[in-house]
Amino acid sequence: MAERKLNKKGSHATILSACLFVAVLQAGLRYTMGGLKMKKVKKFNWKLFILAVPGLAFLIAFNYVPLFGLIIPFKKMDYAKGILGSDWVGLKNFEFFFQSQDAFRITRNTICLNLLFISVTIFLSVLLAVLLFERSKRQVKVFQTAMFVPYFISWVVGGYILYALISPQLGVVPNMIKDAGGVSPSFYFEPKYWPAILLIAYFWKNVGYMTLMFYTALMSIDISYLEAASIDGANRIQRTLRITIPFIAPTIVMITLLQIGKIFYSDFGMFYFLTKDSGALYPVADVIDTYVYRALRVSGDIGMASAVGLYQSLVGFILVLISNYTVKRFDKDYGIF
Repeated sequence: MAERKLNKKGSHATILSACLFVAVLQAGLRYTMGGLKMKKVKKFNWKLFILAVPGLAFLIAFNYVPLFGLIIPFKKMDYAKGILGSDWVGLKNFEFFFQSQDAFRITRNTICLNLLFISVTIFLSVLLAVLLFERSKRQVKVFQTAMFVPYFISWVVGGYILYALISPQLGVVPNMIKDAGGVSPSFYFEPKYWPAILLIAYFWKNVGYMTLMFYTALMSIDISYLEAASIDGANRIQRTLRITIPFIAPTIVMITLLQIGKIFYSDFGMFYFLTKDSGALYPVADVIDTYVYRALRVSGDIGMASAVGLYQSLVGFILVLISNYTVKRFDKDYGIF
């Protein structure tokens, strides 16, 4: 869990570090041009450099130093020999994974569930952001706080909340079904309910964060456009479709591309703690992250677990490139690089 949280924080640290690093270069090493002659280099700005040091240290420690471990998927790890001394096995660790019956199942679950999460959450977040944009500031603060609070609740707590709702003996939902004269299902042993349960849980936790990003983009719209459209006779739906949505389209595309880049990365805490790691739910709720964790915990095979992790990273990177290229074919301004 700690490693997953560090990875999540590492993405934010990467962006911050890059911005600070660019600022340092611009402030400390910038040349000023006078005609065709180059003037002297300005004095290095140590204050900005010191400000950037923590972010740079975090970036190097958690994003560059671990790259040394890319050789592990190609080795048969022996703790006595260490990483460098262990024997090379080529692609055998990958063969073990892809020849197993689990490869297709966990890849399918990871992609399909993440596509479901991305599409539904972005669509509803944009809809909620547009609705908030029509409200007063006082109402917006109330709704934002109510939606944003779940983002700070860990999946450990979320798992207990869900257990209190669907527990076979004491759960609120089973007891309501029994009181109504129905037969309560055993949720933790019936996979068919879990795509919907996981979608609701993901939406509950992330909708506030996503809505806030879209609402922030909406705040920069010049209100005179909407007023002019209203004077010309445009109703609320027309103003939304012709002005509001096109204005935040670049933000929607950017966030979608970033989410596609993480489509092979599932929220480990959600899939592990909400399902209680129930084996009966593996057909629909077992994803790459939980599979790697289980493989490392049960078998202790670092090479095979690392091979699956590398496969996960490479496919995610390729999807980002393909998605970005496809978007730029339609509009170059919408690409993220």
